[in-house]
Amino acid sequence: MVMRIIALLAASVVSWIAMLVPGVISAGQRPNVIVIMTDDQGYGEFSCHGNPITSTPNLDRLAKDSVRFTDFHVSPMCTPTRGQFVSGLDAFRNGAINVSSGRTLLRPELKTIANVFQESGYRTGLFGKWHLGDNYPFRPEDRGFEEAVWFPSSHINSVPDYWDNDYFADTYIHNTKREKYEGYCTDVFFREAMKWADNQQDDRPFFAFLATNAAHWPWFVPDSYRESIRDAMRANPEVVKSLDPQRKEDLVSFLAMGANIDDNVGRLDQFLEKTGLKENTIVVFLTDNGSTMGIHYFNAQMRGNKTTLWEGGHRVPCFMRWPSGIDTPGEVDTLCHVQDLMPTLADLCGIEQHLPPKLDGISLRPVIDDHSITLADRILVINYSRMPGARVRYTKGNPAIPHRNGACVMWKHWRLLENRRLYNVDVDLHQDQNVAADNPEVVAKMRAHLQQWWEGVRHDVLEPQRVIVGHDAENPMLLSGCEWLDVFVDQQIQIRRGDRKNGAWHVQIDQPGVYKFELRRWPRESELKLAEGCPPKQVTDGTFIAGAALPIQQAKLRIGDNIIPIAKPNQAQTAFVSQQTLPAGPIEIQSYLLDENGDEICGAYYLYVKRQNPK
Repeated sequence: MVMRIIALLAASVVSWIAMLVPGVISAGQRPNVIVIMTDDQGYGEFSCHGNPITSTPNLDRLAKDSVRFTDFHVSPMCTPTRGQFVSGLDAFRNGAINVSSGRTLLRPELKTIANVFQESGYRTGLFGKWHLGDNYPFRPEDRGFEEAVWFPSSHINSVPDYWDNDYFADTYIHNTKREKYEGYCTDVFFREAMKWADNQQDDRPFFAFLATNAAHWPWFVPDSYRESIRDAMRANPEVVKSLDPQRKEDLVSFLAMGANIDDNVGRLDQFLEKTGLKENTIVVFLTDNGSTMGIHYFNAQMRGNKTTLWEGGHRVPCFMRWPSGIDTPGEVDTLCHVQDLMPTLADLCGIEQHLPPKLDGISLRPVIDDHSITLADRILVINYSRMPGARVRYTKGNPAIPHRNGACVMWKHWRLLENRRLYNVDVDLHQDQNVAADNPEVVAKMRAHLQQWWEGVRHDVLEPQRVIVGHDAENPMLLSGCEWLDVFVDQQIQIRRGDRKNGAWHVQIDQPGVYKFELRRWPRESELKLAEGCPPKQVTDGTFIAGAALPIQQAKLRIGDNIIPIAKPNQAQTAFVSQQTLPAGPIEIQSYLLDENGDEICGAYYLYVKRQNPK
């Protein structure tokens, strides 16, 4: 009773201050926030940006009513962008630097945007793609989201995703438990977000992160969305004349996924109107990296695509609408970055006191209030861990290992790429003319900033983040090949092919005890045997390839420096099982699937771990 009285008095004081102090927003007045982040769409994928094929009327309307950041940047890949949005920190500072390969994990000690809103009295929800860790303590449920409907790793049909998910009637994770959902993936995530937002029993404002997997490959979509795209292509044959038939059909599906996203944005707006939430809801729309398809047909005059340092790899749309709080829609042309959204939204909502003390992002409220303001002295760095095996010029080593020179430095209209090429995107948006030799002072200033930035991140960025094994929050658990450090195995098609790769999991054993390990080539729900293949599978909008048989006869497990041979699989021939007594602490775990001669074939793509004595 005493605590209840104290809480009421505190609320009264906040309300009293809000009435007296300009700019302070009381809890009852705070806006709701919805951040929509789509996957693999670039700046040019929208009709409001001149796309000659697709039509996006709902997003065009959102853009018209919004502050539009026209020089807004993200990382060229999914995870670094998401980590920067969630933490307000550069990727090399927050730990989430690659899309797989054990480098997707956001440092567990960091406060997230969900923590900030939750501490401020908001409901918090995540719907769709997370991509910042599949295991404790990295899951969205561990990072401040009260409600979470999501799928693991980089895309639907990734290695740890439910076997043979195909975008339709899939099984996702709902608050740590797998649950089946009817409908197309994008429709499901929007539907669940709206259902959650419309909670009549909870009058707290809400923060929703609505992150679609579309338009990420595989390009599966309800077929009804394709015909209008084909019609537009027939009406504009010059745009696609250089594409071969398969590329053209892929583009049809890709743009059809975008049309479905646009429809869902329209449904969201109707929901906000109907429920009376629209006026006091901030809606932010952006994409997570440059386009995967833009370079083949329309790229808004930019060079490059996803995974590149060219402008087309990281300049993306960002629209921000708040009818009752942002008076003047229009364009903001100053240099901005995705990590600015966390402090900006906290500032707009009056909850900036809950932000972490040190951020790389800044509040954009000044330029939202006055579009003429520029941030002329600001210099930003984009850097990320490449895919193992990617072809790069800045190192002869593994590009998954972070390097200083794998960066794009941005200052006003200047872009310094890989510490050697300089472009002026004001006059050369396509970045055809390297003007480094003509601007030595600019190059020197940007190089000095890059070196200073690198000195601040280089020691921490090489440290692998560790999943915690055996914690009560997740026991049992699944470790998959997508977390092998600096080894890329992240697609179920790789499991079907039987890619002959292996790597180590860097983990933290939570407490001493007996641990059961289950080494599998296929996931449990597939019910496939270790050495058998599987036929191709016709799914709703495509076909998954046949799975190759591998001559798996025995296995071994490495835990730290100890090698444990396992001579025979279990009775069902689906897994090798071993029980080991482990101390608490950091350790490496690696698995090996072997043929009858004891020669290595690959690692166990799926390792199920359970602490047996939960005492």
